[in-house]
Amino acid sequence: MKIEEIKNYLPHRYPFLLVDRVLEVGEDSIVTLKNVTVNEEFFNGHFPGAPIMPGVLQIEAMAQSGCIMVMKNQVDNPEDTLIVFTGIKNAKFRKQVVPGDQLKMEVKLASQRRNFLVMEGKATVDGEVVCELEASAAIVPKEN
Repeated sequence: MKIEEIKNYLPHRYPFLLVDRVLEVGEDSIVTLKNVTVNEEFFNGHFPGAPIMPGVLQIEAMAQSGCIMVMKNQVDNPEDTLIVFTGIKNAKFRKQVVPGDQLKMEVKLASQRRNFLVMEGKATVDGEVVCELEASAAIVPKEN
């Protein structure tokens, strides 16, 4: 799935759309990519002279990945629906993500009760784990 199709499932847009490509998507798992470039707006302040992708944006990129998976598989009208974070557990940052890295994200649906989800995510760069987490979310109608 390329960027134009991704935008059908996510409400995010530049500079907050953090998934560039979907490599695989199944009923309960997804693999995505984020190409981290020196032109990212957040590198202007994080940190000048030593650019590092903020951990919270790595978490957000994994959340967006999970959102694509759920929207594609479970939601009839993605344009009328949002998936919102309800919690983050066990987030760990193992290595810095810097310009030129390609962040590969693997997210799995761990459990679901009605509109409440728990997902597990892992992000890697060159095969090394850089971030992992457990996130909970809710599927809610978009309010106009």
